[in-house]
Amino acid sequence: MPHQLGVTIRAEVAADQVAPLRGWLAKAAHNGAADDAFAFGSIHGLHFAKLFLLDEVTDGNGQRIPASLVLMTEVDAPLRLHLVELIDVGGTGVDQAFGFCVSYPSPGSRRARIAWLRRHLVRASAFYVNTVGRALGQIREEAALHDVIEAYLDHGDWSGRAADDVRREILAYVAGRPDVAWAMRPPAPPSLLFRTREAVHEVAVPLALLWLLPALAVILPVWAVLIRRSERAEQPITARPKLEDLDALAQYEDFVVQNPFAVVGFIQPGPLRSVTIRAVMLAIDYAARHVYNRDDLAGITTIHFARWVPLDGWRRMTFASIYDGAVEAYNDDFIDQVWWGLNAAFGNATQYPPTRWLLWGGATYEQQFKNTLRIHQVPVPVWYSAYPALSAANIENNARIRAGLQGHMTAADAERWLALL
Repeated sequence: MPHQLGVTIRAEVAADQVAPLRGWLAKAAHNGAADDAFAFGSIHGLHFAKLFLLDEVTDGNGQRIPASLVLMTEVDAPLRLHLVELIDVGGTGVDQAFGFCVSYPSPGSRRARIAWLRRHLVRASAFYVNTVGRALGQIREEAALHDVIEAYLDHGDWSGRAADDVRREILAYVAGRPDVAWAMRPPAPPSLLFRTREAVHEVAVPLALLWLLPALAVILPVWAVLIRRSERAEQPITARPKLEDLDALAQYEDFVVQNPFAVVGFIQPGPLRSVTIRAVMLAIDYAARHVYNRDDLAGITTIHFARWVPLDGWRRMTFASIYDGAVEAYNDDFIDQVWWGLNAAFGNATQYPPTRWLLWGGATYEQQFKNTLRIHQVPVPVWYSAYPALSAANIENNARIRAGLQGHMTAADAERWLALL
């Protein structure tokens, strides 16, 4: 079973093409033309995709950052196959979208276009997967399994039957149907190479920190003093999002179970914040890979994928995710359950609510935090979901149903398992 990748492709938009690109994105979003052009549904292992424009901005030193087009996909490995299919399967859409960008090759040159996409890859500093190794095929198959078992139960009379008897009947039925008999076996794990690499990383990072502990014991107190001095110089945030900007965001939200989310902002200048954000990203990357890799991001179970991607030489950072439900509930979950993580991740950004010792304050100023997010949120006019009717909870529930087809269960266990259906 493949592991999942967060692929980010970013390219500069030609100065005279920003307005035409904006019009193309709006048109593609409203009439569904992007679905046909990109053929997202035919790209192997593609869970989600989103395409959005980052407008031209000027950094704190007055340096211009040109507008850019960003394509983000969450897809089953390998990367090589995905880049090839973006051209071979979704090439019409890729050509149309990135044709507005500087130096995009002629549509007739397949190899040059694939190489161009590879050159414009941007590596995420941290990538969260709801459940590592749960491929697109598994998600769809387990959803179909759920429907098959429910239909079987709906057409039978189970009154008065013990839960373990009902389960035995279901097991026999599933095992006897060639189209779902695969569910009697557990899903295959990710490749041995991937698991080996992750195991080495899981051990190597703590060992490196242990080796660095004497130096960290000296550095951290100094860092704490410096970071607090920096925080004291920050000004309270009072800005509110404009109504027209909220309307622009809302027109692309709440059409299916999931929603796309993208924010971008500047990192505070100077070596202190530069080093701090890099250290925080290393910690988030480690936690996402080895701690929060099974249906849970610090207590939040509604996120399918999330990533943090540094831009423009770490002058800016973008956070992008796919989540279930409305944005208000999504932000409330973060504020209520993982405010300290929000502060660590975003507290080094400009215009973020003031923090204390990086972890406190910040997101706990609820309205300021929500206003800041909305101000820095980027509309995502073109996006795709491979399973628009399935929430993360649905997907996990289906996986537990499949897992319940293996092994022995007590009567009480069988009753709890049947409650999943």
